[in-house]
Amino acid sequence: MVTGKTARGERNQLFQPERRQAIIELLEQQGAVEVADLTRRFGVTDETIRRDLSMLQSQQLLQRVHGGAVKPAAFEPYVTKRRHSEDAQKQRIAARAVEEVPAAGSILIDAGSTLLRFAESLRPAPSVQVVTNSLPTAQAAANNGAGSVTIIGGELRGETMSIVDAAAVNTIATLSVDVLFISADGVSAQGLMTPYSHEASLKQAMINAAKRVVALIDSSKFGVDQLHRYATWEQVDILVCDDDAPAPMVAEIEAAGVQVVRV
Repeated sequence: MVTGKTARGERNQLFQPERRQAIIELLEQQGAVEVADLTRRFGVTDETIRRDLSMLQSQQLLQRVHGGAVKPAAFEPYVTKRRHSEDAQKQRIAARAVEEVPAAGSILIDAGSTLLRFAESLRPAPSVQVVTNSLPTAQAAANNGAGSVTIIGGELRGETMSIVDAAAVNTIATLSVDVLFISADGVSAQGLMTPYSHEASLKQAMINAAKRVVALIDSSKFGVDQLHRYATWEQVDILVCDDDAPAPMVAEIEAAGVQVVRV
């Protein structure tokens, strides 16, 4: 069992090898760890934890991400690489989701490979205002003739070319948009999930800012557990997924009042 105590009951006295082993055990249990949580657990500085994570990454035991680490297989690749994974399904999902764009008004688009496909599928809409935290999505929306495109400001995350920091959350909290188009790293019958706490906060702010929520999720995300649940299905109006999504889970989602469209 992972603990921050020694045999004498004194807290946070693990030696370096023990601490690093405890980090790996936590990663196995949770799928992701955060620097702030580890510093509190082990009673050491942020710099010490970052050195631990860097050493474990050099041993290919984890993958560093902004603010923490994930299992190597859970690392979120660059959008330009991810867009080719399940690409046929994502294109079908994007093409159907475009039908939910209003003729006039505002839409908020989350970051992610499926949502990039969605932005690439947008039809010219001079009366639609697009807001996004993703640079590739903003470019695609502008190329496809959106009335205007606004990029949420903040620190750019290199892995996804998106902005997910506290400044972005604060900006989104001031918005009121007609439709939000959002995705997830994991889906259960209880809701939508992500491995990252900062992304969970941003996605929650997006949902709170929207009058309607449309989730675009391919079947590979169904049944995948992640550390942070950022929405329940009661907060989602429409789910667009491919027809490989598991029927029992789809039925549970529909029972929660969500309109499910399988393509």
